[in-house]
Order: sequence, then structure tokens, then C-alpha cells
Amino acid sequence: MLLRHLSQATVLGCALALLPAAHAQTYPAKPISVIVPFAAGGGVDATARVVLERVSQVLKQPIVIDNVAGASGTIGAAKAAAAKPDGYTLLFAVASPLNVAPLVAPAAVRYDTFKDFTPIATVAVGPFVLIGRTSLPAKDTAELVQLVHQQPGKLNFGTDGVGTSLHVTAEMIKQRADLNIVHVPYKAGPQVLTDVAGGQLDLAVLPLTLAQPFIKDGKVRAFGVTTAARWPGLPNVPALAETPALKGLDIESWLGLLGPAKLPSDVTATLVQAVDSAMKDPEIARKLADIANKPSVISGPKFADYLQHERRLVQDAVTRANIKVE
Repeated sequence: MLLRHLSQATVLGCALALLPAAHAQTYPAKPISVIVPFAAGGGVDATARVVLERVSQVLKQPIVIDNVAGASGTIGAAKAAAAKPDGYTLLFAVASPLNVAPLVAPAAVRYDTFKDFTPIATVAVGPFVLIGRTSLPAKDTAELVQLVHQQPGKLNFGTDGVGTSLHVTAEMIKQRADLNIVHVPYKAGPQVLTDVAGGQLDLAVLPLTLAQPFIKDGKVRAFGVTTAARWPGLPNVPALAETPALKGLDIESWLGLLGPAKLPSDVTATLVQAVDSAMKDPEIARKLADIANKPSVISGPKFADYLQHERRLVQDAVTRANIKVE
């Protein structure tokens, strides 16, 4: 009888010992909320919906997108940073709230990018593009550089606001080619695009995913994409780096998934595997190409290193241009 009780106790003890592992293996056991810190219908939101639909299928759980827009993405990022680190509230982010806002508006940012988040994986990258009104006398980037040098301070360029990723990218272009162009900040990219097409703005730096339809329709002139090589979807649009004054320029916009700090390693691993699987789907690559993005997975510690490297580049551009949000 004693032996029997001991056997039962041993079995029960073993079962209890296995409970944490069994629990870990059940993730995710319920729907996941992913905060997109920008408005529905924009480029970040569009990419998130394409990617997360497939990730949801891999994880066999619904993923609910929570659009928390405002303050260059920092409101949504703060909400994600404060969430319980159980894998059921995540952040779909870009550089603006994580590596730009903390430098240009530190008093308004309520989190530390490198302490309050767990980098999971990037999912895609896409270029920015320098566009101009079709009536500009410069027909290519070399002629544009010459025109600006001849008429410093005369031309202007629009972005989606002071201290955004687009603004910092434009400053990097200006610094590399020694261009004197006046910044005109807007509240949103679509209005910038409309005003360039209408001739109210000379130039703009915008995500290619936003500007691509206007470029294809000939409503704006595309001077070049910011990546080192031409974008496959628009092979006739040069890379800005092809122009000697901008040689070596290589700037791309990443989109990725992060969780709150102290996300359990097994949960992180599950999410990385799901993202990796999703981004290998040819249909996802096709859908991303339609919105001027392409799959790119950098996960775990390498993603963390990527963020640190980007911060240093942004810091240099922000310091040199003296960008501050008042």
C-alpha cells in the first residue's frame, strides 16, 4: 500500500514539474493584440495587415490589430511598453517612435527603446523616395543637385513633420550632397504627396509605398530611391546613390515586431519562428511588393544590434541638422 502511495506521489510530482513546460508550449492560447502606432489605412498599417494575417495562420490564433495613432507613433509605443510581458500584447513598429522621437523630443517619450522592449524580428524593409513636382527644370538628381547649388534656399521639401523618419532621411540627403533646401513640415504624408503633385511643393521625401501610384501615373517626378540599388518594382527609377554627390547613400525603412521588456524567451522564440515561416511564403512577398516592401527577417539579438546601429546614424543626422520638436 505504501509503495502504491509513493508511486502515485511520484507520478503527481512529475506531472507538476512538467506544468511550466506544458504551459509554455500552449502559447499562444488566445488571441494576440498587436499595436500599430499609426492610423489605419497608412503604409505601416497596410504592411502589418499583410504580414500579421499570415503570422496568425501560422500561430493558429487570431491577431487583432489595435491602431493607436499619435505623436509620431510614441503613444502606441508607450502603450506596448507598459503591457504585461506575456506575449499577448505586441508592437508593430518602425524607426520613428523608437529611434527618432527619443532624440528629437525626449521629454515627450515615456519609454527607453533599449530597456523597455524585447526586439522580436523585423518583417520587411522598403525604401524612401525623393520626388518633385513635374514642372521643376531639373530632370534628374544630378541636375537637381546643380539647381540647388545655384539657387541655395530657394527650393523647399515636405515631410510628415519635424523630427520624423522622413525628415531625418531628408536631412541625411541634404548633408551628403551639401544641399540648402527649406523644410516644410506637414501633419501627414498623403497631403505632402498631393501638394507636390499640385505644384504647391517643390520636393518631398516619402515612403515609396505611398508615392508609387503617383510616380507610375506621372503625377510627380521620382528623382531616386534611398536604397543602394534600384527598387525592382520601379526599375526605371534610379537609386539616389547613382549620382556622384550622393554616392554611398543607403537608407531603408524597416518594419518589425517587438514585445514589452522581459518577454519570456520561449514566447519570443515561438514568435520568431512564426514570423520566419510567414515571410517565406511567396504570396506574402508578392503582396508586399505591391506596396513597395520586401521580406526581411532580422531576429533576436541581431535585431537589437540593428536598432543600436540605427540609433547612432540617426543621432549623427539629428545633431548636425539640430532637429528639435518644439
